[in-house]
Amino acid sequence: MVNRREDVWLRRLPQAWSTPTDPGNGPGAGAECELVCFPHAGGSASYWRPLAVALAPAVDVAAVQYPGRLDRLSEAPVEDLHRLADLIAEALGPPGDRSRALLGHSMGASLAYEVAVRLARLPGGEPRLLVVSGRRAPSAARRRKRNLNWPVDDAELVSRIRGMGGTDAMILDDPELLELILPALRSDYRALASYEDTPGRPLSCPVIALAGDRDPHATVEEVGGWGEQTSGDFRTCVFEGGHFFLNDHPEDIVALIRGLLPTRAG
Repeated sequence: MVNRREDVWLRRLPQAWSTPTDPGNGPGAGAECELVCFPHAGGSASYWRPLAVALAPAVDVAAVQYPGRLDRLSEAPVEDLHRLADLIAEALGPPGDRSRALLGHSMGASLAYEVAVRLARLPGGEPRLLVVSGRRAPSAARRRKRNLNWPVDDAELVSRIRGMGGTDAMILDDPELLELILPALRSDYRALASYEDTPGRPLSCPVIALAGDRDPHATVEEVGGWGEQTSGDFRTCVFEGGHFFLNDHPEDIVALIRGLLPTRAG
C-alpha cells in the first residue's frame, strides 16, 4: 500500500526529482534496502540523484524534499529541525519488510540523526545504518556554536554559501534564481542557529561519519565525535577536499555506500 504522506516528502528515480513519485514503481522497488538521503542547507532532493542512479536497482534511494524548494516552493519552509524531523519520521514510519539506512550531508546529517532517533523509538524502526557527512558531531557543534557568527543579512549568507562551493555559482550570480532560493536558505540557517541536538547515546545502529580533510566547517576531529551518539559500531572515513568533498569523489562514495548496504543476489 502506497504511503501518500511519504509521497509528499520523498523523491525517487526514474523521475527528475521535481515531482512526487510512487514508491512502488521505481527501479529500486525490489531492493532489499532503502537509503533515505537528506540534503544540505539550501539544497534539494536532486542533489542525491547521481547517487541514486549509480546505486539503482540494487539499492532503492529516496531523497527528502524539504518544503520551500522546487515542487514544494509554495510551501513555507520549516525553521525548526526538530519539527522537520518529526514530520519526516512520521511520513517514513517503520521500514516494513526491508531494511533502511539514512544518509545526510551537512545540515542533512543533523536531520538524518534526529529522524533516526525518532524511528528508533518505534518497534523495529531503528535504521540499520546512519551515515553522517560533513557535519560536526553534536558535542563539537555545541562547543563551536558559542563562537559561531551566523549570517546577519542576505549578502553575508550568499557569501558564505559561495565559499562552501556546494551551490552552482550561476544560481548565486543570477538575481532571479537567487531570489527563488533565498527563502529556503534563510530558513535553513535560522533552523541551524536554533538547533539543539537530542542528547545522550540514543542509537544502537552503526554510524559512519564522512569528513573532508580540508573542511573548515566540520574538521576531521569534530566529525569524529559522532561515535558518542550510538552504542553500536562507529568509524570515520576521511576524503580529500573541503565541505563538499562528496562532489569530488562520486565513485568512492558510491563504492563505500554499496559496500555498507545489503543487496539481493541475482
